[in-house]
Amino acid sequence: MKITFADLPYRADALEPYYSAQTVKLHYEKHHRGYFDKTVKAITGTKFEDMSLEDIVRETARDEKYVGLFRNAAQLWNHDMFWRSMRPEGGGRPEGALAQRIARDFGGYESMLEALKDCAVKQFGSGWAWLVFRDGKLSATATHDADNPLVDGATPLLALDVWEHAYYLDYQNRRPEYVAAFLDRLANWRHAAEMLETVTGAGEVKEKRRAAR
Repeated sequence: MKITFADLPYRADALEPYYSAQTVKLHYEKHHRGYFDKTVKAITGTKFEDMSLEDIVRETARDEKYVGLFRNAAQLWNHDMFWRSMRPEGGGRPEGALAQRIARDFGGYESMLEALKDCAVKQFGSGWAWLVFRDGKLSATATHDADNPLVDGATPLLALDVWEHAYYLDYQNRRPEYVAAFLDRLANWRHAAEMLETVTGAGEVKEKRRAAR
């Protein structure tokens, strides 16, 4: 079996005071772990057992036979991405190629932040807000429940969980405050830049070589 329950990339208290150790433990050890356990149970002995998590998500998306498996596998992938989308002493401004693309595609860092905040705050009910790369361009988007941009051919760079269990202990019903804290104080732009590099790096190297001829 290829899927694993990924370790947290930091201690449970490392995101305080913006995201409490209590919330991290409940979110990671109960909700996230629950999605993992249900996914493992659903794929054991099936054709999905030796697939990567991304492939399981793509294969089961919008297939009525696998609604339950998709919901748990997608939420497992989403949470893996969510924890990597934060870091201690995060936030601030992206640098390098990511910053350049943000300027090009959003018109600036502040415009990108507003777009992400708008997606996160206005998402009705449970869901996610994302910074994604698709068709050569960055954009902000939101998805309902377990859905994620992988199934539409996009590469997620940053994931923001706006299910209530992600923030209620710390922020109660103040979702805008939670969203602002995530983006201003926790967002892991280094990881987002690495994700962008995985899909653009090879193409940019080719373009530079072509221009140098």
